[in-house]
Amino acid sequence: MGIFGKIFGDYSEREVKRVMPLVEKINSLEPEMAKLTDSELKAKTTEFKERAQSGETLDSLLPESFALVREASKRVLGMRHFDVQLIGGIVLHQGRIAEMKTGEGKTLVATLPAYLNALTGRGVHIITVNDYLAKRDSEWMGKLYRFLGLTVGLVISGMRSEQKQKAYAADITYGTNNEFGFDYLRDNMVIYKDQAVQRELSFAIVDEIDSILVDEARTPLIISGRANKSSDLYKKANDFVKKLTPKIIVEEDAKDFEQAEDNEKYDYIVDLKAKSASLTQKGIKKAENAFNLENYNDINNSDLVHHVNQSLRAYGVMKKDIDYIVKDGEVLIVDEFTGRIMYGRRYNNGLHQAIEAKENVRIADESKTLATITFQNYFRMYNKLSGMTGTAMTEEEEFREIYNLDVISIPTNKPMIRIDQNDIIYKNENAKFRAIVEEIKESHKKGQPVLVGTISIEKSEKLSNILKKEGIPHEVLNAKFHEKEAEIIAQAGKFGAVTIATNMAGRGTDIMLGGNSEHLALQEMRKRKVPEYLIEQATAFNETDDIQIIEVRRTFKDLKKKYDEQIKEEKEKVIEARWIKNNRYRKT
Repeated sequence: MGIFGKIFGDYSEREVKRVMPLVEKINSLEPEMAKLTDSELKAKTTEFKERAQSGETLDSLLPESFALVREASKRVLGMRHFDVQLIGGIVLHQGRIAEMKTGEGKTLVATLPAYLNALTGRGVHIITVNDYLAKRDSEWMGKLYRFLGLTVGLVISGMRSEQKQKAYAADITYGTNNEFGFDYLRDNMVIYKDQAVQRELSFAIVDEIDSILVDEARTPLIISGRANKSSDLYKKANDFVKKLTPKIIVEEDAKDFEQAEDNEKYDYIVDLKAKSASLTQKGIKKAENAFNLENYNDINNSDLVHHVNQSLRAYGVMKKDIDYIVKDGEVLIVDEFTGRIMYGRRYNNGLHQAIEAKENVRIADESKTLATITFQNYFRMYNKLSGMTGTAMTEEEEFREIYNLDVISIPTNKPMIRIDQNDIIYKNENAKFRAIVEEIKESHKKGQPVLVGTISIEKSEKLSNILKKEGIPHEVLNAKFHEKEAEIIAQAGKFGAVTIATNMAGRGTDIMLGGNSEHLALQEMRKRKVPEYLIEQATAFNETDDIQIIEVRRTFKDLKKKYDEQIKEEKEKVIEARWIKNNRYRKT
């Protein structure tokens, strides 16, 4: 930090100091809010809405509304917003990015600006990275909003238009970036206005904003329509290409490879960096013989050339269990950023059909692009945009230039005790995997839980196979087993547990040392066939006269107490085991 930084503090520190008077004002209102009954708290929402409609600004309503949400959260969720969470909420309301470390409670932070901005009646969208989190947060935080008299909507894939219209009409709507973007495209394709599901794009709070607005910023959302029936050329091209010999270029600099030699030895060249594949002279001669052609590159053969090129990409570039998986006779795309299955999405320009031919599953009809938009262009249409993440400072300049958003680093509630070790570079992948396995074995022997992050299904399964040979029991979580995500991650803190996961996993799921008793209690209630609407109320704290809710809360409390006792000893063992020297986190 330079001389001026030392004197005046950095940008985030100065901005945090600027909002501290608001935090103090909110804190001063806490005793007043605590005196109100549940019904009086709910009545405050009507009062705030009337004041907002009569011209009072949201900024002037902020201290009272934040104090109200904090008090309601204590009663309904059993959680009180810390001062740093109030700061995060103020930053989000101001249309900025709050960088908050993992575990600082970003989900709870979002309730503050969401409630305040919902008072206008124009709707608030809270964007999460997957359907599981959207559903979980809409149910979990939804208890708080509904207690205060607001409506909550959920937008996930597979919903009917009428359901989505109702969800978007709610005061606060949860959903994924993919679904919000696709709904916008679909709305622009309807014939009549009343068929559209979205309304004004007023205010959005984007969770993991760096992932969505930077990593995936230019990822196009594409709606395709049926074009032509699937051509048998896909099968013919596949039968031809699968017999060819490829040359794989892995290095960034391909100048060292002798083109003339390649043309004689190989049928096609695959450039993994450029994600391209093309026939050599030898391959072209084989094509001319296979398809009885005089000149393979003649304009009249353009359809065949296109199908062969897509088949070359399917074999050379697109890798099973990395770029896609095959499930129930269907080729499903795996998101390269999150490792999640992208249901309903298909590669365009015939590539998906070429992969279907390669994997010997039913080849779907060809399609053409009807509508498309990138996340970058979609989210820039909101009147006010804000977001949260644990890592935004590294993309601060990009956020400012593209979205006109500044990044404020929010201090942690308690001093950081996590050790973030420096990266370790290995000579090759095998050396890296050997080192990882040795460290896993060492930690597992002591009972220290281990979570290993991987970048793909292939890497997670490679590591899993090594651990199997070493006799180390473990769980694997990737796009193949995403249904078990919450269950696996919630128990990743048990004594001696080893969990391998792609980067799709763990977001928003607490890993508790010794095991997650709350998750186990809720799991037990589901096994007992307790209805979901009652399970939602099992963890709430607001007053109620409903006998069923009172009973289900008693059941949850008893089950949680039982599991607390079961994991108490194990938790102590884990705490003792985790304080070892040179504790490192590996990402492969």
